[in-house]
Order: sequence, then C-alpha cells, then structure tokens
Amino acid sequence: MSDLAHDLRTWRFWRWFLIQTFSSVGVLAVLLELTNFIFGSIPIQGWPLAITIAVISIAYGLIRAWPRPIKQEYNSPNTAIEIVKGDLFGQECNIVVGTCDTFDTAVPNIIAKGSVQGQALERLYGGDTVQLDRELVAALQGKAVEATIQKSGKMEKYGVGTVATLRNGAHRLYFLAYSEMNEDNEAQSTPDGIWRSLATLWEEVSRTANGTAVAIPVIGGGQSRLSQVMPAQDSIRFIVMSFMFASRTKKVCDQLRILVHPREFDRLDRLELQAFLSSMRPS
Repeated sequence: MSDLAHDLRTWRFWRWFLIQTFSSVGVLAVLLELTNFIFGSIPIQGWPLAITIAVISIAYGLIRAWPRPIKQEYNSPNTAIEIVKGDLFGQECNIVVGTCDTFDTAVPNIIAKGSVQGQALERLYGGDTVQLDRELVAALQGKAVEATIQKSGKMEKYGVGTVATLRNGAHRLYFLAYSEMNEDNEAQSTPDGIWRSLATLWEEVSRTANGTAVAIPVIGGGQSRLSQVMPAQDSIRFIVMSFMFASRTKKVCDQLRILVHPREFDRLDRLELQAFLSSMRPS
C-alpha cells in the first residue's frame, strides 16, 4: 500500500492522469457533436451531461495512469523485463552475483558480509568459503589470467568482464567480475567497465541459460564505489539497455528480473521506469 501511495504522489502520475483525462474529454466532445449533428439533439443535456462526461473522463484517466507492476513484455525480441522489490536469493531462476576481477571470497576481511557476494556465500553456501572457492576454480579453468597483484587474498586478476558460471541446484549462478581490485583490496569500477561486463554476461547467459529467467541485483553501488556516479535509477536503465541491445542480436533469456533492495526501491521513480521500459519497444 505504501508503494502505491508513493506512486500516486509523483508528478508523473498526475501529469499522465491529466493528459488522459482531458484527451477523453476531447474525444467525448467530438462524439457528442457528431451525434448531435447526425441524429439531432441528444436526450441528456446541461449539468447531467457535464457530470457524465467528467465521470467517464476521470475514470478513463485513472485507469490509464494507475500504477502497475514495473514490467514490460516485448515481441521483438521475445522477452520480458521486470523490476521488483524482493530477495535476490529467493528467486527460483538463474542469479547474477557481482564480484571483483580477482574473485576474492574472504568475508569479512576482503568481501563485506552485507554485500551481494557476502550474502551469496552465507545463503547459498552456508558460509563455506572452501566450497565456493573450489567451484570458482573449476569454473575459471581455461580463462586467461591477465595479471597478478601483490595483496592479501587472491592475487590472480582475470579482468573485468570475466564470468564464472556455477551450478545452484537446477539453476546457475553467474559470478560477474565488474570491478577491479587494487593492492589495498579496494574494488573499483567504471560505467564503461560495467557496460563491457554486462555484454559478456549476456553472451554467457545466452549460451548456458537455455532461456530460463535471470535475476540480477542493481549494480554499481557497494564496494564498486559507483553509487554517486550511477544511482539505482540510472543503474537499472543501464542494465535494461544493455540487455535489450544484446537481445536484439540473439536471444538472451525469456525474462530479466531486476531485484531492488527495499530501501532503494522506495526512492525510485517507478512510473518513470515503466515509461522507460515501454520506450524500449521497437518503433
């Protein structure tokens, strides 16, 4: 209910509501004029007619502008995008987990316990770092090491954009390296690095997901230190554009689900995001 109240207070809702309401008034006025011209006077006149037009127009405006789930289905490409508030690790689908290019896993010394990767370790592996490391090593076999770095923890750098694909029951975990680790174990990223990383992610999803839906968190915050440059609203648009461009080349998956933390979700302009999703349909 609080989400609905938030949307009803936005300028975008009221702007769209007024546009649709007055559009309805205009259409009804034209129809009444034609009816009056063709058939003579209509049976209802004066205030009753004005009230009828107002009720119909307001109802139409509300129906058209009323907030709905942030979701858009596309025919070309044949896919769907949904932006939801929820638990990333409660999704029954493939999941994307952001990480750094060294694929460090040590919590809390290197990886923050509250980060998406820290939660993945706790929720999906019961805190078993050894098991996660074993699976990451297997997934990274055959991938080139671009450089080594002198620091505590892992020292081999696979490069931004590397994807380690792990099994998670019937689904997959895509550990996506979109930030670069330095000698002080500080992870940093750039918009360009995230864009390139997403491109390689969609290639891997297309190759391995067999069309199954993919859930991805809002990326760019946390340890990557991009929250000021790319707030959640912009990060979501970034992910959507990257996914749609990749999907127009070849199918990535049936659905992309962008999971937003409740605290961030409450600050989103959700009607603007729905308008953005709609704008991505081919003209």
